[in-house]
Amino acid sequence: MPLADIAIGGKARTAPAATLTGHCGVIVMLYYAVIFFVIALIAAIFGFTGLAAGAASIAKLLFFVFLIFAAVTFVFSLMRGRA
Repeated sequence: MPLADIAIGGKARTAPAATLTGHCGVIVMLYYAVIFFVIALIAAIFGFTGLAAGAASIAKLLFFVFLIFAAVTFVFSLMRGRA
């Protein structure tokens, strides 16, 4: 994924380019959930069950946090659109 420089709070920071299309925190969280899922799959293939279980649980947690943030953002956008 290509990286882009974005300014947050007056400080430049390098972030995945996908964060420029949506809400920074939500997209980054989904990105890391996918990364941990891939790590879990690779670890499971090679037989590192402890590492695979840990990475899978982190991926699952980040995915559900992403879903909660996405739902809250959706509700707030609906409320702001009606005002």
